Amino acid sequence: MFKQFNGVMLQCFEWYLPSDASLWKKLTRKAPDLAESGFTSVWLPPSYKCADGIKDTGYAVYDLYDLGEFDQKGSVPTKYGTKDEYLNLVKTLKENNIYVLADVVLNHRMGADETEEVLAIVENPQNRNEDLGTAKPISAWTKYNFPGRNNKYSDFKWNWTHFHGVDWDAKENKYSIYKFYGKNWDKLVDTENGNFDYLMGADVDMNNVDVVNELTNWGKWYINFTGVDGFRLDAVKHIRSDFFKKWLKELRDDSKKELFAVGEYWSQNIDSIINYLKNTDFSLNLFDVPLHYNFYNASISNGTFDMRKIFDNTITKLYPDKSVSFVDNHDTQPGQALSSWIAPWFKPIAYALTLLRLQGYPCVFYGDYFGIKHDNINPITSTLDIYLYIRKNLCYGTQTDYFDHPNIIGWTISGDKEHPNSGLAVILSNKDGGSKQMNVGKNLANSILYDVTNNLKETVYIDNDGNGIFYTKPGSVSVWIKKEVSI
Repeated sequence: MFKQFNGVMLQCFEWYLPSDASLWKKLTRKAPDLAESGFTSVWLPPSYKCADGIKDTGYAVYDLYDLGEFDQKGSVPTKYGTKDEYLNLVKTLKENNIYVLADVVLNHRMGADETEEVLAIVENPQNRNEDLGTAKPISAWTKYNFPGRNNKYSDFKWNWTHFHGVDWDAKENKYSIYKFYGKNWDKLVDTENGNFDYLMGADVDMNNVDVVNELTNWGKWYINFTGVDGFRLDAVKHIRSDFFKKWLKELRDDSKKELFAVGEYWSQNIDSIINYLKNTDFSLNLFDVPLHYNFYNASISNGTFDMRKIFDNTITKLYPDKSVSFVDNHDTQPGQALSSWIAPWFKPIAYALTLLRLQGYPCVFYGDYFGIKHDNINPITSTLDIYLYIRKNLCYGTQTDYFDHPNIIGWTISGDKEHPNSGLAVILSNKDGGSKQMNVGKNLANSILYDVTNNLKETVYIDNDGNGIFYTKPGSVSVWIKKEVSI
């Protein structure tokens, strides 16, 4: 099964990686080390050609069939490498028992080959259900002919009928949200701005039968051609939920694979998120964006955040089997539109709350594991490697929470007999240091535990009933494991 009990995902990129087509080769070399560290799946960045060619991070989709194979948009390779390098990377990762998730952007297209004259109506950007004026002709970038690919893999060509609207009139060189005359925004999307179907570029019409058939055909081709095991789905709150329910079912039936899928629904509104999950019949997981913001708020609150509420209004708490928890990602890193970078002092705490618990499927960010040269941000690799080892080898048994203090919380995991020396205790504080009596269970009774983080040098004796008194320093986390375990 894809989602292993103690599995961990690695997001394998950050926004400011160099545009030198080197990532696929770099990750291929690192695959054995990633597996040894405890990563069981990877989320690779978009593999297909985008509007800005080799300089494009991957979210301005031009041609989903060009995986760095054709001379389009000024280059053959994408920012990350060539088609053959990508296929070799997927193969190498799978040989190292790492599942591969492909980043897929289906909501919009950019970098069209030609314009078309289309009747369109300007929409109120704050309420996309409100037309501003009447329809008038605009010049829209909506013709995608892919001349560089010359019909290889698919002869499907995109035109204005396959889109709802655009944000640029090339006739008047003017930016607005233009809805094509006779079109309606999709329903079953986020209700921000009245209707949040439109995000950017040329908005794909998921009501169009030809579009749905083409995206389904592409999905089947992509899985068969690359061998990936699942998808990270971009901007799902802008795409009707019933599309994914049907699309994923067809791809799973066709490939005979589980096809783990995790969607990016960027919202702090837990009710909207859960509603979307329900509308998809829980056919995909979602990144736990509300949990990220709880981490962020706690990290900048100067100790005033009530840590007992760190999981309140999160997917991890309400639907843990549908949550992919994360600390930061390429959108939250400094300089990005959704920048909400977790303060460095809180990073070890946040990762303990994702990697060292049994709920959710945790994702580690490239920028935290390898650093971000663009902003001189150093990695916390040593801390993460310790946590990864613990999760892989010691996180078994029953979890007991001690969320009984506004600043100092903790939990224990009892361990089991199948995993020698397994079990642990975690205690953390977002303000003053302190202690807490916790029970680690019978498996660790009459043993001595030490703080593997080295924040504290003392040891803790566990009595015959599994009880011990655990300590933490101010604004830090201590992770207590058996003295016999050396990391």
